[in-house]
Amino acid sequence: WLGSCRIHCSIHRGEYAAENALWLDPQCASAYVGLSNLYSAAGRWDDVALVRKAMKDRGAKKVAGISCIEVDNRVHEFIAGDISHSQKDEIYTELRRLSRDMEEAGYVPEIKAVLHDVQEKKKEHVLFYHSEKLAIA
Repeated sequence: WLGSCRIHCSIHRGEYAAENALWLDPQCASAYVGLSNLYSAAGRWDDVALVRKAMKDRGAKKVAGISCIEVDNRVHEFIAGDISHSQKDEIYTELRRLSRDMEEAGYVPEIKAVLHDVQEKKKEHVLFYHSEKLAIA
């Protein structure tokens, strides 16, 4: 619900959905994250800070997203910016190669998908080290 409210810029509906979800479960991390993302997409950074503070005050914890891939009957797990993998050097080398190939083919990162109040170069960095890209590399 909250994701679709963000996509369709329906802040009022998103706030209503989050309010109801949090009434049912005040520690529902996904409601806080969804509302924070909704405010981020709208550039309402003060509201983002308030939601994150409320989340912290109520003890709600967001679980990091993990991307998995199975290679040779072994499952490899990745978190964004992960440097713990035993083959991290090879993975990051391949990721840089793939990135160069994609840029040469005309790929432009969709930086508006990064819902942080940071400069564009930092948003590109966040996208570059996403767990799904690490898993593919």
